[in-house]
Amino acid sequence: MSKYIPVCEPTLLGNELKYVTDAVQTGWISSAGKYVREFEERFADYCGCKYGVAVCNGTVALHLALVAAGIGEGDEVIIPDFTMIATAFAVCYTGAKPVFVDADPETWNIDISKIEEKITSKTKAIIPVHLFGLMCDMDAVTDIARKHGLLVIEDAAEAHGAEYKGHRSGSVSNLAAFSFFANKNITTGEGGMVVTNDENIYNRLRYYKNVCFPLDGPRNYLHENIGYNYRMSNLVAAVGLAQVEKADEYKKMHRHNNKLYRKYLKDVSGIIFQLIPDGYLSVSWMNAILVDASKYGHTKDELCAYLKENNVDTRQLFVGMHRQPSLKKYGCDCSGEYIVTDKLTAQGLYLPSASCLNESDIYGICKLIKAFQQ
Repeated sequence: MSKYIPVCEPTLLGNELKYVTDAVQTGWISSAGKYVREFEERFADYCGCKYGVAVCNGTVALHLALVAAGIGEGDEVIIPDFTMIATAFAVCYTGAKPVFVDADPETWNIDISKIEEKITSKTKAIIPVHLFGLMCDMDAVTDIARKHGLLVIEDAAEAHGAEYKGHRSGSVSNLAAFSFFANKNITTGEGGMVVTNDENIYNRLRYYKNVCFPLDGPRNYLHENIGYNYRMSNLVAAVGLAQVEKADEYKKMHRHNNKLYRKYLKDVSGIIFQLIPDGYLSVSWMNAILVDASKYGHTKDELCAYLKENNVDTRQLFVGMHRQPSLKKYGCDCSGEYIVTDKLTAQGLYLPSASCLNESDIYGICKLIKAFQQ
């Protein structure tokens, strides 16, 4: 490639500068200000939820969701083994233990058939992670949760606007956490949000997010509980509001680019995409592929090195939770085999995934992948 193509960069095509300028000029730059409230309302509505609580990043959103749900020391929370480590860390922050379940070999999301074998008397919640913009089988997760009296907390950090049987991510559980990191389909640089339809949970989220100041009444600086300073600033929310205004446009761009990758690489042996089942709408946050060296002729690492030589940036996929030294030290059970997760780690990579990529960029990347196989 004649130009460098990063693995992902933000797309800022709306009112970001206008709204941030307004916040600066009016002096509303802290966590008080109209953009925080408007962003919360607009994003919650976008998800099909009643309430949204904006926070300073996606990991914080997960932790706050767990706190509001009453998860604490001695509890267990089931999570996928194949995920970003923030999912596990958020559970650890509460004093609870994350319990790992291997990935489904086709969708790469949590393997529904292996969840129940991990449930114990200590299990309090399930966190399905919607990987790379594809929602989990939420009917199956919900059925298991109801059977065992568990909460469901969606980790929707990668799935803004994704749909499952006509329902958007965030709207099919007790509560859900989103990230607005710079590489997300909707971004504020850093930032996060928890959405819910439960008014009691909503009030707990607001309470714990703001160092447990009373929701009503004067601030007498007497705090009944240990809270957190997880507030989002009005400046950040101003960017978020502008992003939500163009959310459907960005989603369309991501999905279009993923279809182009699949089109141009469909006949390349050894290149495997995530399965998108019928009834699911993936927002294709990242264009992830697996490289089967026995068919492609080169390993994932060799392909990444070749693409880098040709100005195309890539990233490897996540390393399984069972292989994380930090979680072993924390006391998590990392024994057993996680065959699918290890395969995804060994063979997987992200191709450039910015929504603003054009077709010639994608065609050029795919041309390189084909040429390297020959």
